[in-house]
Amino acid sequence: VQLQASGGGLVQPGGSLRLSCVASEITLGYNAIGWWRQAPGKDRERISCISTSDGKTRYADSVKGRYTISRDTATNTVNLQMNSLRVEDTAVYYCHTSRLGRDYWGQGTLVTVSS
Repeated sequence: VQLQASGGGLVQPGGSLRLSCVASEITLGYNAIGWWRQAPGKDRERISCISTSDGKTRYADSVKGRYTISRDTATNTVNLQMNSLRVEDTAVYYCHTSRLGRDYWGQGTLVTVSS
């Protein structure tokens, strides 16, 4: 599968952005699709994921209550709605999935939160 991430940009603190991850094929049978981020000088961290089978979601504590992950199975898309953005949310955001021990990453989209 190929993953195409988009939607990043520059936003002021308190603002919102919506990221999208489009998969090149149906992802049923793959592990959960997740959004990760990597801030400058920090390790990549998983912030949210959604099951490809039943749509169950999970969030890191740092984004819980502010971010919402959703999926559109008709278009093989997973979205990440990000609200109440903070300066510390600045990072490159990646979507990811895996199957049979192989990882698949999108190309990353930069989110900059700054006044």
